[in-house]
Amino acid sequence: MQRFPLLLAAGIPLKAESPWEDHLASPLPWGNWITNSIFVSALVVVFVVWFSRSATRQMEVVPGTRQNLFESIVESLYSTIEGIVGRRMVALSFPLLASIFFFILFSNWFSLLPGVGSIGWGERIAFITVPNVQVPLLRPATADLNLTLGIATFFMAFWLIVTIRELGFIGFLEHLFGVKGGFKGLFALLLLPIFFFVGVIEVISIIFRPVSLSLRLFGNIFAGENLLSYMITLGKQLGLPEAISYLMSILVPIPFYFLELLIGFLQAVVFTLLCAVYIQLSTSHDDDSH
Repeated sequence: MQRFPLLLAAGIPLKAESPWEDHLASPLPWGNWITNSIFVSALVVVFVVWFSRSATRQMEVVPGTRQNLFESIVESLYSTIEGIVGRRMVALSFPLLASIFFFILFSNWFSLLPGVGSIGWGERIAFITVPNVQVPLLRPATADLNLTLGIATFFMAFWLIVTIRELGFIGFLEHLFGVKGGFKGLFALLLLPIFFFVGVIEVISIIFRPVSLSLRLFGNIFAGENLLSYMITLGKQLGLPEAISYLMSILVPIPFYFLELLIGFLQAVVFTLLCAVYIQLSTSHDDDSH
């Protein structure tokens, strides 16, 4: 099947594909591994770095609009994370958690730009007209399960390193399988099998954390993209006249765009706060006041 460029179509495929394979000549001899979602994530990283650098390049006592906005976001995020992980761990965990928050937030919002997920390749049925996008040129980064799973897995590796660094390997095992509640002696020995079983369940839950984190983010963003694509073509799906379908493609998606802006923000907040909670649960001490 021969594929041709298109201008607009609806529907987002589940699989992230390379825009170079069978469509464009790759600028690099090994560039076929660069999928459309990786390309968008690189654009998001460049934007985040540019925004943070431009806001903090010339720090002023009386901040300008951009510096004031950036400092307000960072300060609010820092105080929120500190309230969860505590003063002891915030300095170590904040750089990664803030980076995850900004990357997910702008990735979610980048997916709402015109052309993201709706421009690409498909089967041509008329002049510059196709029924569906088969290979989008720009795929929403967080609508790719590979990327969300990669973020979650990287965080869990960081979580494991931080936890062992804070508790020690033996302390980490005691945290998982040890008897809690201050029981000692024979009573603690009797409770040991129960707490060991609870520790096994905790290990299983830790293994599934990357899956739950990644699927929650991926599912919401992927579903939102397909919802918007469907609303844009709702008039055609109902078989309405072309003029009415064109008007509906402009007006109907507007409330859903605002909804997706809110969902994109909430998903970035939820992902970041859950990561902070995981750190707090494994690194909290009863003697923090000392």
